[in-house]
Amino acid sequence: MRTSEETLAALRSRPHYSMDDLLLIMQVLRSENGCPWDKEQTHQSIRQDFLEECYEAVEAIEADSVPMMREELGDVLLQVVFHCQIEAEQSHFTFDDICDEVCRKLVVRHPHVFGDVNADTSEEVLKNWDSIKQETKQQKTAAETLDGVCRALPALMYAQKLGKRAGRAGMDWRSAEDAFQYIRKETDELAEAMQSGQQEQIEEELGDLLFSCVNTARHLHIDAETALRAAAEKFRRRFAQTEQLVTADGKEMSALPIEELDRYWDIAKQK
Repeated sequence: MRTSEETLAALRSRPHYSMDDLLLIMQVLRSENGCPWDKEQTHQSIRQDFLEECYEAVEAIEADSVPMMREELGDVLLQVVFHCQIEAEQSHFTFDDICDEVCRKLVVRHPHVFGDVNADTSEEVLKNWDSIKQETKQQKTAAETLDGVCRALPALMYAQKLGKRAGRAGMDWRSAEDAFQYIRKETDELAEAMQSGQQEQIEEELGDLLFSCVNTARHLHIDAETALRAAAEKFRRRFAQTEQLVTADGKEMSALPIEELDRYWDIAKQK
């Protein structure tokens, strides 16, 4: 595809761009007289870009910033269009094919809206959604539903989804208190592994402890990923406050023993 000057001129002078314009611009960028960098890209080469744009969109949502969300969601959409164009060039599928597939999925999985199924609560909707999803994906066993959880998810999200799906099959603790007891059990087993000094066993027991924490979070209706991120942000803020206190006393953090740094840390916690 060689883009005409008329097309380029029209794309330069649009007072307002549409979805069709975005698709056309991506075609132009990947065309014979397009951008050298864009033409070289593959699914694999821009995979990390896709991940980063998704995380930046989440950051914009967490910041509750409308301008940021508008920009970052646009960047995510660009990544979708980029991948679609790569496949369209191989005549595998187009952006319209993706729209068609997701629309069909939404209609099928909302029979309470587009059909005659009754679902008056969110719980009933989710139950129907899971049942339809399992049927359309031909998942006949509970283990197959666990296999359907995306392995590329961050570990905490992956663990939480596995626990949730196992729970639907009855493999779950009865309460948050029961799940919490396993944290104590796994803590003891980790301590024993540390005493043994066997690194492989230590890593396994630490993983079991983290998994137990995730399951306890699930029973407490807490998203483990969100909780850990909040704790990490709290640590970042308190670390900065601690450093400011140390610096204000004319000292350097690296030169202080941990006991004195703990004292500064406790002061920072009170601020």
